[in-house]
Amino acid sequence: MTKEVRVRIAPSPTGYLHIGTARTALFNWLFAQHNGGKFILRIEDTDLERSEKKFEDDILKGLEWLGLNWDEFYKQSDRTKIYSKYIQKLLDDGKAFHCYHSEEELEKERQEQIAGRGVLAHFCEYKNKPVEHAQTGIIRLSVDRDSKRRIKFNDIIRGEIEFEERLLGDISIAKDTNTPLYNIAVVVDDYEMDITHVIRGEDHIANTPKQILLQEALGFERPEYAHLPLILGPDRSKLSKRHAVTSLAEYRDTGYLPEALLNFLALLGWTSDDSEKEILTKDKIVKQFSLDKVHKSGAVFDIKKLNWINSQYIKTYDDAELAELTAPFVEKNFGKQEKDYLIKISPLFRERLEYLDQVKEFHFFFREPEYDGGLLHWKDAGDEETKNSLAETEKIIEKIGVEDKEKLRGELDQLGKRLTGRGLVYWPLRVALTGEKASPDPVDVTCILGKEKTLGRVKRAVEKLRLS
Repeated sequence: MTKEVRVRIAPSPTGYLHIGTARTALFNWLFAQHNGGKFILRIEDTDLERSEKKFEDDILKGLEWLGLNWDEFYKQSDRTKIYSKYIQKLLDDGKAFHCYHSEEELEKERQEQIAGRGVLAHFCEYKNKPVEHAQTGIIRLSVDRDSKRRIKFNDIIRGEIEFEERLLGDISIAKDTNTPLYNIAVVVDDYEMDITHVIRGEDHIANTPKQILLQEALGFERPEYAHLPLILGPDRSKLSKRHAVTSLAEYRDTGYLPEALLNFLALLGWTSDDSEKEILTKDKIVKQFSLDKVHKSGAVFDIKKLNWINSQYIKTYDDAELAELTAPFVEKNFGKQEKDYLIKISPLFRERLEYLDQVKEFHFFFREPEYDGGLLHWKDAGDEETKNSLAETEKIIEKIGVEDKEKLRGELDQLGKRLTGRGLVYWPLRVALTGEKASPDPVDVTCILGKEKTLGRVKRAVEKLRLS
C-alpha cells in the first residue's frame, strides 16, 4: 500500500458500547497497526435527541480499557458547518432537491409498496419541477429512475457486490441544510478524514451503494470496503441480550480481563496463522492480522470459550498480582479484605476462576456459611457417626494445627481408615467449613481459614447436629 492506511470506528452514542461494535473497532485497530496506519475514533452524534454524554463516555472508556488507543478524535456535532457546505453544493449543482411529501404520505406509499411486494423506494415528483411551498422539505439526492446501471464495488472480504441503481430511489440525505442524515455525514467525514478503508459490519452493506452515489455526486475518491460478518448467538441468529450480555462494560464489570476479551473478539470471524492455538497475545494478533483471513459467514459467540480463554489469562498472574486483581470484586461482594489474606486464597482463585466476579462463589472465606444440618451427613451416616467424625477431626486440628497441610491430610486419612472411609471424614468437614456440597479441598480451605476459624466452624457443625 503506497497511501497511508487510515481507518475509523464511528459509534453512535445512543446506547452502551456493544460487543459487536467493540469487535469492529478491534479489527479496524488491528488493520491500522499491522499496516502502520492511523486509527480514528469518530462519535456520530448527529441524532441529538437520542445521543447522550453517558453513552459517549462509555464508548471511550470501553475502547481505552481494551487498549484500542486512537490517533485522532472527532465528534459529528462539532462539524455541522462542514456538512452544510456539501449539502448546499449538491443543491446548487442540481444533484439534490427538497422533497415536500409529508411523513404520512411517505408512510402510505411505503405500506402500499409492502402490500404490493414492490421495491421500497421513493422517487419524488418534486425533483423535476419548482414548488411554491412555504415550508422546507427533506433534502434528497436525485437518482435516475430509469437507470440501467449496476453500482459495483469490490468488498475485500466478500468480493464483488452490486446493486441496481434504479432500486435505490431518491436518497434522503438531510432534514435541512443544517441537519445532515447518516449517509451524507459519513461520506463527508470519510473524505475529509482521508479514510482509505471502511471496515464495518455486514449490516451496512445496503448503505454502500447510497454512499457511492454521494461520493460520485461530490467528486470524492471511493475508499475500499470490507464488511465483517455479524456476531451470532448459538441459534445462529444475530446476537442479542437473549443469547448473552451485549454491553462491553458488563464484561469489564464482571471481571473479564481486557487482554482475554481482545483475544476472544479477534477470533470471532478471523483465523490466525496458528489456527490450533486459542491464546494469542495482542502483538501476535497484530503481526498476523489481515482482512483476507476474515470469514464471510457469521461468527458464533460462545460464552464457554470466552470463559476458558479468560481463565487461561487469569492463570498467568502470580499470587500477589491476582490478589490485587480480585480485591475490588471481593470488596464489592464482602467488604474490604487484607491483601495478605487474599494472597493466601489466590492459588484457589487461579485454579477455579473463569472471571473475577466468581470470587463470590468463595463466600465461605469471608463470612460464616449457612446450611441445613442434614447436609453434614455423608451418604447414610446418622447424626452420631457424623458428630463422632467431626469431634475426632476437631481433636486432630487442636493437636497438630493447620500449618502443615500434608501432615493434617495424613492424620485425616488415618481417621478415615479408622472409621468407615474418607468420605465420612472429608464430607462433613467440607460442609462445616463451606456450607457447600462442592468446594475446594477442605484441607486447603482449613489452611487458609486458620486454626481458630476452622475449629469454630467445626464446633458450630456439631451444635447443628445436636439441635437437629
